[in-house]
Amino acid sequence: MRPLFTVHAGELLAGEYIERRFRSVNVWVPSRDSGVDLLVTDRANHRAVSIQVKFSRDFLVTDMPAQFQKPLRACGWWSLNRKKLVASRADYWVFTLIGFASRSTDYIVVPRKELLHRLDRIHRRANRMDVYLWVT
Repeated sequence: MRPLFTVHAGELLAGEYIERRFRSVNVWVPSRDSGVDLLVTDRANHRAVSIQVKFSRDFLVTDMPAQFQKPLRACGWWSLNRKKLVASRADYWVFTLIGFASRSTDYIVVPRKELLHRLDRIHRRANRMDVYLWVT
């Protein structure tokens, strides 16, 4: 049986955080996959911001010396498709990272255009872009 509706872990964590942190907004989940994972509106639903959420499980480099591992809260890895990023209708991309030992949750929020600009400078407009984000 095909599920009628699913929300992945990163979307759920980001949506719950937004609701707790910003009490004067509404968080909406689209009923179909349109390239936007969450829609955030003001309380009157007049102004909206669209969000694409990316989630990564723990990605700890095991051959790194312990002295460098200790200050790390979380490490994440994503493989992004440049064409999808260019075509994205989301205003912001949110990278959700779950911490190792402390089970912290961290969010990196980047405007889509800024993310594309920075990744193009690093990856020279390659179609596949591997992104590693670490939180200390």
